[in-house]
Amino acid sequence: MQTRARPNRLGIRGWVVGGRWGFERYLYTLHRLSGLGLLAYFVMHIFVTSTRAIGPESWDQAMSAVSGPLFAVGEYLVFAAFAFHAVNGIRLGAIELGFAVGRPIEPVYPYETSVGRQRRLARAVLMIAFVVAVWGGLDFFAWK
Repeated sequence: MQTRARPNRLGIRGWVVGGRWGFERYLYTLHRLSGLGLLAYFVMHIFVTSTRAIGPESWDQAMSAVSGPLFAVGEYLVFAAFAFHAVNGIRLGAIELGFAVGRPIEPVYPYETSVGRQRRLARAVLMIAFVVAVWGGLDFFAWK
């Protein structure tokens, strides 16, 4: 006996590719993934900095393990994820509080939605996050 009306035939591909997802759904997924990445970095950061309490030798060993060009790129990716996550979080807060939705209107055909206003805000968020990430990339790699 089948319990769902429409079974999930896409499997993991449906989550990754998205199919007929809208622009906002991709931002939602990217917001979740960046949050999980920041959480993983935070946990790793706590473990690495906790070696300082053990002694200077363990601190030096931990710092030598997390230094190098690969970790510099990883730190930049954490910064870029933070930039996107922070700016997109402000967008989501504005939407939830009703600032980015607009005034209610009479539902007369053809129906108008607030998707146009929210899409402009989402594009602005991506542009701001991109500018902040490029600025941070210059600070990470070019201005040292």
